[in-house]
Amino acid sequence: MESKIIDKFGRSHSYLRISLTDRCNLRCFYCMPEEGIELMEKPSIMTLEEIIAISKTFVALGVDTIRLTGGEPLVRKNFEFLARELTKLGVTLKLTTNGILLDKYFDLFEEIGLKKINISLDTLDKAKNAFITKRDYYDRIMANIQEGIARGFQLKLNVVLIKDVNDKEINDFIALTKDQNVDVKFIEFMPFKGNKWDWSKGVSEEEILAVVQKKFGQIETLKNPKHSTSNNFKVSDHQGSFGIISTITNPFCGECNRVRLTADGKMMNCLFASKETDLLGPHRRGEAIDPIILDAIQQKKYSRDGMELKMDADHYEKNRSMISIGG
Repeated sequence: MESKIIDKFGRSHSYLRISLTDRCNLRCFYCMPEEGIELMEKPSIMTLEEIIAISKTFVALGVDTIRLTGGEPLVRKNFEFLARELTKLGVTLKLTTNGILLDKYFDLFEEIGLKKINISLDTLDKAKNAFITKRDYYDRIMANIQEGIARGFQLKLNVVLIKDVNDKEINDFIALTKDQNVDVKFIEFMPFKGNKWDWSKGVSEEEILAVVQKKFGQIETLKNPKHSTSNNFKVSDHQGSFGIISTITNPFCGECNRVRLTADGKMMNCLFASKETDLLGPHRRGEAIDPIILDAIQQKKYSRDGMELKMDADHYEKNRSMISIGG
């Protein structure tokens, strides 16, 4: 069924990303502001039953893919119940996680058919990992990645590249793809409230490809799936692949099919949107939310919340911090 959630540019939206919580067991500086955030009060957070009910409305409008994000989605209580119920909606269920708690859920994911897991991992250096995340879970994360690969899950490693932090590790990540069926996604450093963004800290797609080619030689350009957020490549003799999410230097907004739902039930048309549409309030009042969703999508800008030409850090200081939007 083609989605009825169609914006004024004719883009059909079939992919819903749901943030289950703004809580996380890591404190990555590019995601969590240095001073922390004011956590949402429990009454303002969607209950699991509300998440399921609102998801049903989106599915009735044509959504066929749901990705669970956070904060860290696996810290949400009764996560297993939610995952099972969402799978019953007939959608492709995906997950973005920091990987710490995966070992508790691999059996569940095999049972319900959740195969695609994105794991945020910005360094392969244990000491640097502790610096970036402010926590010491590196060994557990790496063990879970290896178990996921061994069990046949489709793993993607999300790597936010920041100059003078982890940009010297590009080829170390590429080396992981040589003998393992794993996909590495390099993500350009993006601006969010409180993360002290400026593009001088960024590493562009052009720079990444130059580094990889110098070390590994021939790079194959892969055909990007429809609605892909990345340009995808592989080193010729490698089993796995890599991609680049070039939000800053080469945005992929033209075929966007994604909408977001924050943990407190606000619909966001874009990761960078400064305006939100409340769905939870009307749902709790017993109002139909499908017309609200269809009206809200008409407000969607073509690219990066109207920042088609350049990224303006001041603009994004008006937005939420990354951890409260959902990865």
